Amino acid sequence: MSDNQQERVSLIRERLTQAFEPIELEIIDDSAAHAGHEGAKQSGGGHFSINIIAKAFIDQSAVERHRLIYSALGDAMGTEIHALSINASAPEVTEQQDKI
Repeated sequence: MSDNQQERVSLIRERLTQAFEPIELEIIDDSAAHAGHEGAKQSGGGHFSINIIAKAFIDQSAVERHRLIYSALGDAMGTEIHALSINASAPEVTEQQDKI
């Protein structure tokens, strides 16, 4: 991973941690799989996937969780981040899935 990509991952981690105090946060840089993608070239941003579990998502729909995440990332969307895949859940949902 390039220094620029590491800085982007750090930026994402910092903003999401500050906004949500996640129980779990995984950030995956998928940029290499999209090398040469025209939209990414134009924006200069990377492709990322995040898996986040936070109490802030309790009683929030998937759409509301995504909106909260986009809001927390702010101006990084469209500049540092070209594309973002989000898997966001609340702790009790994860605990219930573990019991299945």
